[in-house]
Amino acid sequence: MIRSRIIGFERALPPVTVTNDDLAKMVETSDEWISSRTGIRKRHLVSDQNTSDLCIIAAEKLLEKAGWDSLSVDLIILGTVSPDYTTPSTACLVQNALGCKNAFCFDIAAACSGFIYSLSVADKFIKNGGVKRAIVLGGETLSKITDWSDRSTCVLFGDGAGGVLLEAAEEGGILYEDIHSDGSKAMALTAGYRANKSPFYKAEPKNDEFIDMNGREVFTFATRKVPESIKKVLEESKTSMDDIKYVVLHQANTRINEVIARKLKAPHEKFYTNIDRIGNTSGASVPIALAEMNEEGLLHKGDKILISGFGGGLTWATMLIEL
Repeated sequence: MIRSRIIGFERALPPVTVTNDDLAKMVETSDEWISSRTGIRKRHLVSDQNTSDLCIIAAEKLLEKAGWDSLSVDLIILGTVSPDYTTPSTACLVQNALGCKNAFCFDIAAACSGFIYSLSVADKFIKNGGVKRAIVLGGETLSKITDWSDRSTCVLFGDGAGGVLLEAAEEGGILYEDIHSDGSKAMALTAGYRANKSPFYKAEPKNDEFIDMNGREVFTFATRKVPESIKKVLEESKTSMDDIKYVVLHQANTRINEVIARKLKAPHEKFYTNIDRIGNTSGASVPIALAEMNEEGLLHKGDKILISGFGGGLTWATMLIEL
């Protein structure tokens, strides 16, 4: 049986670091207010970089460390809700920069679940036999779609990119997944509305380009659906939480992740957290966390890990992986 094994992890963060104290000079807030409610103390923000720039850096490091020839890559998928352009896809920009001329490329817009959605799609191509090597990325420059006068959202988000290499293998890899969407709650988290500027459109154009979020509704959704999803993956894959080395949740809010951990009755040390220094990077948060864990020597061949994302759509996705 063909499986999709992850053989490399990398990340890229912009050099500019913005602390809570920095934000307190812009809006009415404080380090105590932000950190006590979100767990965030600082975040990285781009100055002159685009989402593609960060993803290219991460992907270049992936190829270099694995020793892959760029022409051996068959597929590039990139999860993002802050692409450089509507078209071309950011994945195509990455392909050109890397020289991966044989790869077909596209973006997936599933917000904070986008990286896991992208992994799932790449996994299907590999299991079908049409792809042997893939680059899967999550990248965001959310600072470009953040209203920096809105203290309820501007304190949350950061920029960054992360990614993995997937390769066809006979063992390990992506073992099980649970992926869902609920469009009935789509308006709980929105960004980047395309206003109709046509001369034939007579109504006043709507302009909602910035991130807008009903925090209470998102909190309730995440703390209900994510534990259910993780339990389903464990039960249907006949895996115990004792078999899991780490659980890597989307880094949205420390309170959300603490509630999820309590509902799962799992030891706190199984849950990796970096939101304090990275912030919420949406579709980039899980791959950035995985890359950090790998750098810290926490990930080893044979380990079983759970990754779970949740966010705009509303979407949620959980995946069981054997490294």
